[in-house]
Amino acid sequence: MKQKTSKEEQILIRITGQDRPGLTAAMMSILARYDAQILDIGQADIHSTLSLGVLIRIDETHSGQVMKELLFKATELSVNIGFSPIGDDEYEEWVGQQGKNRYILMVMGRQLAARQIEAATRIITEQGLNIDSILRLTGRKSIKHPGKHVRACIEFSLRGEPADRQKMQADLMKLSSEMEIDFSLQKDDMYRRSRRLICFDMDSTLIQTECIDELAIRAGVGDQVKAITERAMRGEIDFKESFSQRVALLKGLDVSVMQDIAEHLPITEGADRLISVLKRCGYKIAILSGGFTYFGEYLQRRFGIDYVYANELEVDDNGKLTGRYLGEVVDGHRKAELLKLIAQVEKVNLAQTIAVGDGANDLPMISEAGLGIAFHAKPRVVANAEQSINTIGLDGVLYFLGFKDSYLGEQGKL
Repeated sequence: MKQKTSKEEQILIRITGQDRPGLTAAMMSILARYDAQILDIGQADIHSTLSLGVLIRIDETHSGQVMKELLFKATELSVNIGFSPIGDDEYEEWVGQQGKNRYILMVMGRQLAARQIEAATRIITEQGLNIDSILRLTGRKSIKHPGKHVRACIEFSLRGEPADRQKMQADLMKLSSEMEIDFSLQKDDMYRRSRRLICFDMDSTLIQTECIDELAIRAGVGDQVKAITERAMRGEIDFKESFSQRVALLKGLDVSVMQDIAEHLPITEGADRLISVLKRCGYKIAILSGGFTYFGEYLQRRFGIDYVYANELEVDDNGKLTGRYLGEVVDGHRKAELLKLIAQVEKVNLAQTIAVGDGANDLPMISEAGLGIAFHAKPRVVANAEQSINTIGLDGVLYFLGFKDSYLGEQGKL
């Protein structure tokens, strides 16, 4: 007589309730005794409340006993458990989804409310994307000490291809301006968590001032220079032309004032934390600035930055600025060239590079980098950059790179 062949089936197990050490191990020990295959598993813990899902494949002659033992164990541990059979065709359809593209959407702000999350998820739904998981990257906000954790970031892992990627990006940017939140939509590929080189603009990015404006105030031509600077940052006039005009107005200024300005530079919120973390993780860091080398090199010494490219002011024998500069102007085109050059020197793929800036002359490097970020930027820059940070400090870049506060050992300390 021919021996009957045993058949296997898939069962989805859902466990919810108060989390406690050893709960998952207790459930797995039962499954292990019956040699169950684990086809998928996921667990989330919100305020000590567990949600555990396990998809198993098991010999159907054992499935009844397994579910019985799991039910007894769940009762013993005071958690809820449920079972759902998953047919072969349904399972294969799920397997087929694995080949689809995945995207990561970050939603970030000083704080996040339901209306903001609703607006973001509505766009996700309109684009036909499925949310696979939701992860909080920032520390929990204290109710008793509201000054702590003054930022919030949630990561949505999405499966599928947007129906209209350009429209999705535009809709997210519109929400960003209307609801005071920031978004980052990135393809979840091999480069997203393996960036290696970050290039910063200096003035109004790493520092909260324009150094040329500070020099101009000391030279008594502040209003004239500031007006030209603003026109250049908005992209209304060519950067090289505006740079020459502004430097000429500084003629006769004593070079000694530069030290005093450097020692009182207002460092942008989050810059110290961002650079400290990136250095610990082995990133190469560069300043690519249309400002001046004196201030770039001051920041280089302070933060341990690897590369500085900026503009050199000419000084006469009496220690006075001549109103001219030395060498090639570091404008937008030059910044993009330098980003590519440093990447080649460091043997870093362009997809692994990051560029952060605020002005029109930063757009070329922002467009060239694997991850280009407009930081508290001018409207034209925000409109042309795929990623933008306008609500929190410079350390918001960490969340765009996938860092969690808990990874950094900072939760409860901020």
